[in-house]
Amino acid sequence: MSDPYFQQLFADRIGGANYGKGTDIYKFEKIKRAKRQAIADYPDRDLLDYGIGENDDMAAESVRQTMAKEINLAENRGYADNGVAEFKAAVARFMHRNCGVTLDPATEVNHCIGSKTALAMIPACLINPGDVTLMTVPGYPVAGTHTNYYGGSVFKLPLLAENDFLPDLASVPQDVLQKTKLLVLNYPNSPTGKTATREFYERVIELALQHKFVVVQDAAHLMLTFDGEPLSFLSVPGARDVGVEIHSMSKGFDMIGWRIGWVCGNPLLVQAFSDVKDNCDSGQFIAIQKAAAAALEDDSIHQGVQKKYERRLRKLVTTLRDCGFQCEMPGGTYFLYTPIPRGTENGTTFSSGEDASQCLIKECSLVTVPWDDAGPFLRFSVTYVAADEAAEDAMMAETAKRIKALKLVF
Repeated sequence: MSDPYFQQLFADRIGGANYGKGTDIYKFEKIKRAKRQAIADYPDRDLLDYGIGENDDMAAESVRQTMAKEINLAENRGYADNGVAEFKAAVARFMHRNCGVTLDPATEVNHCIGSKTALAMIPACLINPGDVTLMTVPGYPVAGTHTNYYGGSVFKLPLLAENDFLPDLASVPQDVLQKTKLLVLNYPNSPTGKTATREFYERVIELALQHKFVVVQDAAHLMLTFDGEPLSFLSVPGARDVGVEIHSMSKGFDMIGWRIGWVCGNPLLVQAFSDVKDNCDSGQFIAIQKAAAAALEDDSIHQGVQKKYERRLRKLVTTLRDCGFQCEMPGGTYFLYTPIPRGTENGTTFSSGEDASQCLIKECSLVTVPWDDAGPFLRFSVTYVAADEAAEDAMMAETAKRIKALKLVF
């Protein structure tokens, strides 16, 4: 069968004339295929799924009740455009209470249809052909993908254990810094679980002022901080002069799928984001914004989510250490990032995170996510489904049993 005439019309940014002809398999697709095969091969063995990267609980009942009420109000039927004042005001109050950050809700806050869309839109505000975005790896690729779409390029900053999973900003060549428009950070970091320090943010601000680039801090996991109080980038003096922070209500509020978050910080940058957004969407459904505002007013919601995932992570760290893994409690997120084993006692060797991940799925129906961007690691997520603490403990016991039976070598 011949190619359609438009095969030659696809933009280079998505593959050009070769779009749709690639044979590479995305790692998450490989995991899905291996999961299906494990279920087929061992139908009586439950899958232990540590690969899921989304909350296992529904949004709080009070939030769902607010949504049920708001969805039936005629006043909420129209386009939200750049957001409703009720949500922006709730954001400002939330940031002041929980992060010590004072924001003008009218000029320094705008909603987004999930943090992913904000990360996709911000490069449109700043990137011209030839510009550079600095991005940490491993990490979420969306801002880098859109940087490339606009003719820019991405300079990768590896997150290494020897640097405490903070980027080595001093290693960026001067010629790269001269072309840099954006630095995209993500703390608490996915997938490493590292939290940033005030001193690190101070260095970032100093470098941004020196080389005149914008900082975007992806704070999607901020309310899942375990090693102290949540540290907002905007709480550090000077941060508002150089950038913005992006927040999500998915991770800390069990609102996965609701697609609601916000961008806050420098008013001119927030305005630029809003102008691009105005040409991309017509705003999130007003009832969702109002339900999200209700969630932001109740600190017991994010506190309860944080407590649950901290408890689960502590149990997982203890379990994996007992099995030989070298891991420690992360500073934040619901992820545990750990070096891979060397192999198994029967002679199997692992040269990558993908090798180790595939072995765990195939041999003991245990799902993890491999990361090989900055050394071979596995990422465990504690968003597995468990009804109560007894079910969590049973999950840990079964995990230990299966891993020990595999006889890993470290």
